[in-house]
Amino acid sequence: MGKFIISKRANGDFQFNLKAGNGQVILTSQGYSTKPSCENGINSVKTNSQEDAKFERNTARDGRCYFSLKAGNGQIIGTSQMYETDNGMENGIESVKNNAPNASIEDEIIL
Repeated sequence: MGKFIISKRANGDFQFNLKAGNGQVILTSQGYSTKPSCENGINSVKTNSQEDAKFERNTARDGRCYFSLKAGNGQIIGTSQMYETDNGMENGIESVKNNAPNASIEDEIIL
């Protein structure tokens, strides 16, 4: 089963990573100024990851592929790692779809 890991960036922003059951990071969020905003982002991933149209498939300048998951308002919620092939990217999207809805949430922030 997948899990969301909430952490804090060096600049103080909160972020989350969605990890697949094998521990691989499959989606990384933008930075959020507050933890509640970060938690709202997680809920948005859980909802929007079930609609294929919310995944934007992209190609980087070096030819590798990646995807972004967008919210209903069109804002990017999270971005994938780079993939060598379209097939790898599509597998990553399927992994987000399968893992996000029931993923647990873990907090790595030490207060």
